[in-house]
Amino acid sequence: MATSRATRALTTRPAKATKAAKADRRAGGAVPTVAASTRQGRVLVAGRLRALFDRLFGGAAPAATVEAAPERLIIGLGNPGSEYERTRHNAGFLVLERLAERQGATWAEDAALEARVCSLVLGSAPALLLAPQTFMNRSGRSVQAAIDRWPTLNAATDLVVVYDDLDLPTGRIRLRPSGGAGGHRGMGDIQTVLETKAIPRLRFGVGHPGRSGQAVVDYVLAPFPVCEEAELEAAIDRAVEAIEQIASSGFTAAMGRFNARP
Repeated sequence: MATSRATRALTTRPAKATKAAKADRRAGGAVPTVAASTRQGRVLVAGRLRALFDRLFGGAAPAATVEAAPERLIIGLGNPGSEYERTRHNAGFLVLERLAERQGATWAEDAALEARVCSLVLGSAPALLLAPQTFMNRSGRSVQAAIDRWPTLNAATDLVVVYDDLDLPTGRIRLRPSGGAGGHRGMGDIQTVLETKAIPRLRFGVGHPGRSGQAVVDYVLAPFPVCEEAELEAAIDRAVEAIEQIASSGFTAAMGRFNARP
């Protein structure tokens, strides 16, 4: 019995620390195993908190949230500001806004691109809508910034520029794979900056002041009149359909369908 009690005492009572062990701890020596585990747990928790903080407040985003590079860039030209909304010169903006609405996509400001942007899927591939906020005559630098960010974009095959055209009546659209700017300063600036005329475009007819005596600059900066509202809305929808077909079946097929009179 005495032996049994002694055995139980040895197995249930922790051994007293020796004087050498106590001195070692006071001198900063080995840390007991339990204390080490506790400290490791605190470090792990702190690391997780730092990772959460970074994700919430500007740190690196998880890989799953990184957007794919766009395979197509749709550029709508216009001027920023409420005073230019629904003016003839902002036809490019109107088309892109309708396209985003139709796709259920939302807009965001991109300071580096100097543009409003909208990511969506066109023809089963990622695409980006770009509305430069540089004012019309400096549109090229916004487009160049986008190409610098995504250098796989090819101006001759992956871009479509949508802009107003004085030489087409309201309600008409015209697709062209390349060519001059026709006096349009926004399109001209893009061609100058990219150093090429081989840029696909969708020309959106806004009519011409003709012999009315109204200066062209005043005409394009004026809102579409109420009498043209029905034609305008139909043309916007037609332009959106053209862009969707370009993405799904190619530019040539879209030209064959949409360059005919509506």
